[in-house]
Amino acid sequence: MNIWLVMLLGGLITFGMRFSLIYLFGRFEVPETMRKALHYVPPAVLSAIIFPELFFPDGALNLSFENNRLLAGLVAVAVAWISKNTLVTILVGMLALFLLQIFF
Repeated sequence: MNIWLVMLLGGLITFGMRFSLIYLFGRFEVPETMRKALHYVPPAVLSAIIFPELFFPDGALNLSFENNRLLAGLVAVAVAWISKNTLVTILVGMLALFLLQIFF
C-alpha cells in the first residue's frame, strides 16, 4: 500500500510542477533572452545523462575500442548527423549497442 501512495504523491507533485509552469508561461510574457536560453535546456540535460554512461561505463574513463557504449554512441552521432532524425538515431544507436554486446 505504501508504494502506491508514494507513486500517487510523486505523480501529483510532478503534475503540479509541470502544470504550474505551463499555466504561468501562458499568462506572462517570457523575455526573448529567456526563451533562447530555455531552448538549450533539453540538449544540456540529455548530454548530462548520456555522456557519463559513454565515457565512464565502469566509473573510470574508458576511451578504448572495448567500450561498446562509446562505439555505439559514435555510430549514433554519425547517424544523427546524416539523417537528422531523432527516432532513427535512437533506434540505430540501440541496435549498434545490442550488436556490439553480442559479438564483442
